[in-house]
Amino acid sequence: MKLSPDQKLSGLLVPLFALRTENDLGVGDTESLKEMIDWASEHGFGLVQVLPINETGGDNSPYNIISSLALDPTTIATNPKTLKDLPTADYQRICVQHDLGALREGKVNYRGVRALKGELLETAWKNFKTRQIKEKTRRAKEFAAWNQENAAWLETYTLFRALVRWHGENENTDLWPKKQRTYAAAKKWLASASPVDKRKVRAWRDFFAYVQWVAYRQWSALKAYGDERNVALVGDVPVGVSIFSADVFAQPEIFDLTRSAGAPPEKVFAADPFTAKWGQNWGFPLYNWSKMAKDDYAWWRQRLRTTMEIFHFLRVDHALGFFRIYSFPWRPERNEEFLPLSEDEAKARTGGILPGFVPGDDSSEQSRETNREQGDRLFRMIVEETGQHRLIAEDLGEMSPYVRPVLQAQEIPGFKIPLWEIAPDGWPTPGREYERLSLATYATHDHPALRAYWDGWYADSQSGDHERAGRALRQMQEICRFAEMNVPLPAPWSDEVHEGLLRGLFASNSWLAVNMITDMFGTAERFNVPGAIGDQNWTDRFPVPIAGWDQHWPEKVAKLGSLMRESGRYGA
Repeated sequence: MKLSPDQKLSGLLVPLFALRTENDLGVGDTESLKEMIDWASEHGFGLVQVLPINETGGDNSPYNIISSLALDPTTIATNPKTLKDLPTADYQRICVQHDLGALREGKVNYRGVRALKGELLETAWKNFKTRQIKEKTRRAKEFAAWNQENAAWLETYTLFRALVRWHGENENTDLWPKKQRTYAAAKKWLASASPVDKRKVRAWRDFFAYVQWVAYRQWSALKAYGDERNVALVGDVPVGVSIFSADVFAQPEIFDLTRSAGAPPEKVFAADPFTAKWGQNWGFPLYNWSKMAKDDYAWWRQRLRTTMEIFHFLRVDHALGFFRIYSFPWRPERNEEFLPLSEDEAKARTGGILPGFVPGDDSSEQSRETNREQGDRLFRMIVEETGQHRLIAEDLGEMSPYVRPVLQAQEIPGFKIPLWEIAPDGWPTPGREYERLSLATYATHDHPALRAYWDGWYADSQSGDHERAGRALRQMQEICRFAEMNVPLPAPWSDEVHEGLLRGLFASNSWLAVNMITDMFGTAERFNVPGAIGDQNWTDRFPVPIAGWDQHWPEKVAKLGSLMRESGRYGA
């Protein structure tokens, strides 16, 4: 696929888990995304962006991954049509034993979905072993070849994943015996294990390798399908990996396990008292960049190279963290302990260390230059692996003055969120003044939907609180100024408001104009509340199956097409 900044593109951000299809198993998967690609192609969209698809841990957050390379089994389409080793009779027998109707209703039930898809994959693997491997078929040889090609990461991942199962699907290595907590130690433990235990671990490792083979085959086929339909897939590379990940298990020395990555306090995401006071504590270990540099960032290069096999573009999460990253000297499970403490009291418990930036803040010219040089070096390495104009940097948050110049010098598009792009006169920068190498969007997966924002502003404007009403009116005025739309304000949400906002984003000079799926259709689902932990986060699903969009929103769909043609963004 030829992708060039000379041709403007429009796109959709669709959390994969949120997509509904007629016959899904309670979560969006590769078959859902194939249907999404068809819809996008038929309606003039040039790209589809998804959240990370790496395997997650117990909290189901796509940004708290237990492997930088393993793909989450829930993303695999596990039906006889797509999973060749799963006969229809086995599929039907297993589905009957699960409450499929309940899984398809409402939010994602990860526990139920994992149980169902896990059983289907186990059955497929048994069938594959029985026939394909036993008879040494072409597919068995392909599986063996893939294992060999990916041995560098599969060897450590499959042992880690087998030990997670050994411990009742608990990836918290702090709770494992010391002799199993790292790959080096676990290899010695396994060498001295009983024959029964060795066979058990070997069987599990083979199964998890098969799951990854199936996943990569499906995702690679999706990329090829996107080429056919002229729709680019945008993948997401999380800034960190879980401290309880196969990567830390394999190479603890390339991480700084003494600090926990996060973000400083800010008004936008002050969702709870801890975040308002100390910031977001994500829990990821930092990278030991000096150690990684010794082998020319081999871990990162492998990660990028492998991920590019299944995506056309990569969105690099939290690009600011490659220059400097905010971090905590304690893990998230201790947040409540530190919430009521003063800075001096916190220092007393951490040996004098407070949350702050690494390598350092921007308080001196020398520190600023150190941060700039690090980011410049790391992004040059990343571009080497992805290729030119295949990288998108999520450059949002507390911005340092050197970040965007470095990205622009390397021709890496950054993000433009209209309400955050403020001109010297205090009003949003007009979209026509955006750099061509940028991605314009009203919101990311971390924000409320545009409809929810507008409804909140309108409610505040009618509240009778003069100060609150004034702030709400100003927000409405700012976003309308950006979109160059004339609407008497304050005004409730309407088709006219929705159309004007979409037209404004499409009209921007940005190469890529991407709307969250909620913003494209004017719905109010929210996929993530930063800092929130629990079963209700990362679970919202889009209310209408893909096949029903045209019938459910015929006028909106028709208007989308005309707006994209009007702005020169129709098709790739």
